[in-house]
Amino acid sequence: MKVERFKENPLITPEDIKPYHDDHEVIGVFNAGVAEYEGETLLLLRVAERPINHDPGVVKAPIIDFSDGKGKLKIIELDIHDPNYDYSDPRTVLYNDPKNRTAAYLSSLSYIRIARSKDGRNFTIDEEPFIYPGTEREAWGIEDPRVTQIDDTYYIQYSAVSAEGIGVGLISTTDFVNYERLGLMLHPENKDVAIFPEKINGKYYTLHRPVPKGIGKPEIWIAESDNLMYWGNHQYLLGLSEDGWDNGRIGGGAVPFKTEKGWLEIYHAADKNDRYCLGAVLLDLDNPAKILAKSEEPILVPDADYEKDGFFGNVVFTCGVTVQGDNVRVYYGAADTSMAAADLSLNEIFSKLTYKNSFTKAR
Repeated sequence: MKVERFKENPLITPEDIKPYHDDHEVIGVFNAGVAEYEGETLLLLRVAERPINHDPGVVKAPIIDFSDGKGKLKIIELDIHDPNYDYSDPRTVLYNDPKNRTAAYLSSLSYIRIARSKDGRNFTIDEEPFIYPGTEREAWGIEDPRVTQIDDTYYIQYSAVSAEGIGVGLISTTDFVNYERLGLMLHPENKDVAIFPEKINGKYYTLHRPVPKGIGKPEIWIAESDNLMYWGNHQYLLGLSEDGWDNGRIGGGAVPFKTEKGWLEIYHAADKNDRYCLGAVLLDLDNPAKILAKSEEPILVPDADYEKDGFFGNVVFTCGVTVQGDNVRVYYGAADTSMAAADLSLNEIFSKLTYKNSFTKAR
């Protein structure tokens, strides 16, 4: 697969972002949602900030405290020798209990900031956050937005993170200055939501990725709605392979886009060693719960140094693309650290798809 990575990559790095919080450092600017608005390409950047720490015996965890009704940044300080916690993952503080391997805290706080470009390559970055945690369900941060344009309204879907789990928040805007919070569209534990950009047979559709804690695996589902707020008729869509590049977890990536062959979705998958790659799946135009074809091998893999080395290495992860004719421009987070982009040929992506009767496993 021919992949033309931008010579400017990485396009945006943590060094390009001034921290919003005092005594914090930006450790990641990645996994941006993508929109085209008034002749510009907008990247809705996930910016991750971490408290600066000069004490090797302490781990700091930032949260937004809503206990007094108004959100206020609060820094939790944990003893690195406390046996109740596992600090081995740089992203998450886990409870050190084999029966309760859940997150106790995150090591950083994420919010959304906008980068703007006339040419899709050179970006200027807004000084202030665009979307900042505003409810208790966002107390641990706002992550990995996708942007769906329906008529003149842009719907922003994002992971809303709190101690109660990761749900999916929904916000609407018409100008990327003002917005309306529409609440949680899907409850925890769920993420990787991408709403289709038009109604199909009178219904809205969305991809989503539940995270089963008992039976089941993290795989892609599809749901429908009359109003974008309340979702039902959930159907299993695409699962993991037994072995290979997509045998660990799988989830939606970019917002699906319409082609003459079907809805094309650029998705992400990880293997059991947490190497994240991108693949493609083609869905039926009239029934997007039906898979027509998919890539057997990834279309983009972590190969460049900035994709292999970073805060969490060996990761390429997309939340948005732009399409002009045969050119599919993929904007992606690299190593959970920076933003990059690459151009791929739509026809070449089609040539890498394998058509089969069904890719869904029996239920």
